[in-house]
Amino acid sequence: MGHAVGDVDDIDFDDLTSPRLTDVQRQILEFTEARRVEFDIEAMMSEAVEQAGADDLDDTDGFGRRLATHVAAIEADEGLTQLTRSSLRQRVVRLLRNRLSLVELIKRYPEIESIEIEKPFIVVGMPRSGTTHLVNLIAADPRRRALPYWESQDPIPARGQGPDISGVDPRYARAKSEHDALMASAPVVAAMHDRFPEAIEEEVELLDLDLAAYVLEWHARVPDWRDYYLALDQHRHYAYLKKVLQALTFLRGPRTWVLKSPQHCEQLGPLMATFPDATIAFTHRDPVAVVQSAITMMAYSDRLRRTSIDPGWLLDYWSDRVHRLLGACVRDRDLVPAERSIDISFHHLGGNEMPLLEQLYQRGGVELTPKVRGRLQQYLEGNPRGKHGRIRYDLQRHFGISPDELRGRFGFYFDRFDVHPE
Repeated sequence: MGHAVGDVDDIDFDDLTSPRLTDVQRQILEFTEARRVEFDIEAMMSEAVEQAGADDLDDTDGFGRRLATHVAAIEADEGLTQLTRSSLRQRVVRLLRNRLSLVELIKRYPEIESIEIEKPFIVVGMPRSGTTHLVNLIAADPRRRALPYWESQDPIPARGQGPDISGVDPRYARAKSEHDALMASAPVVAAMHDRFPEAIEEEVELLDLDLAAYVLEWHARVPDWRDYYLALDQHRHYAYLKKVLQALTFLRGPRTWVLKSPQHCEQLGPLMATFPDATIAFTHRDPVAVVQSAITMMAYSDRLRRTSIDPGWLLDYWSDRVHRLLGACVRDRDLVPAERSIDISFHHLGGNEMPLLEQLYQRGGVELTPKVRGRLQQYLEGNPRGKHGRIRYDLQRHFGISPDELRGRFGFYFDRFDVHPE
């Protein structure tokens, strides 16, 4: 890893598939591998109950079954380091704690469930297709409510846990110290997907309070969970997502949301049933760029997450996964009315954002005031794409496949949308 992240140089991974760990990374692994992490559901549950000061999980719709399936899928992945098992265990406890706190909050303030989630803007597209750039840009409109990373990880405050004397929310403080630790152990992550506490995150993280999202697939190798998730009736779970958004709207304004997630590509039916007055911005990019970026990022993270790196597995799984997501998007694109949506090609982003936003706002029936326009312009000037350095990808060297060969699997997508091969 020859480059500091501050450089806007290219970042080249000469050790992607046989990593040379830094001393810090080696020490972290030696320390954490010494003790096996156990996933005992009752123990995790009682930790969550203690943290929440509440014990009603609202298990009316098979939540306990989903929890057991979720944990079994993690346990079936034998290649995880104890470091990862530990963070996934913490994640389960955190999801349970937030679910408990949500049930309690709604009991105290039942009016939460009648809050309108009006006219959201929803960005739908693959990872690395410009969704992050776009959603952060729209979130610069002060009338819009977005989901920052710190809040996505801990959406509902535990009872009695409010901001401190300086006004800092303990949930924010936790996210900040975790981020500082990550930057010390794996700084190049910033060039790929920097999850600083204020960065806008995907609301499928909230859906996972219901253990019904594809999120776990990004953390572990869980084909069983993928199949289970794909078989769920997502109308129910997207309704749950809406309930979490209502609670967040109750906790702090403004009321009108900008949302985003690649998962929505394969859930456009439930998405539109849940948010019928949404305006959708679809982003489109050469799937080769999407897959190579995702699997390079995964392979790099796997030096700490897994006991070995299997480039062939990553290529097979994620090219299939992107294929499924894009196949569903092509199949269901027409469920979103043309007058309530726009299609944005990646090659049109980067300098052409304002006209695209004007179109989006117009279709959403929202005025783009001079003040808001100024804010958006300011965001664009301060956040050029790739400001953390661009990564040099090498599919052939690292994954044994040529871009053209991979691209050949996605003809159906190029036929349907305005996408340029990169």
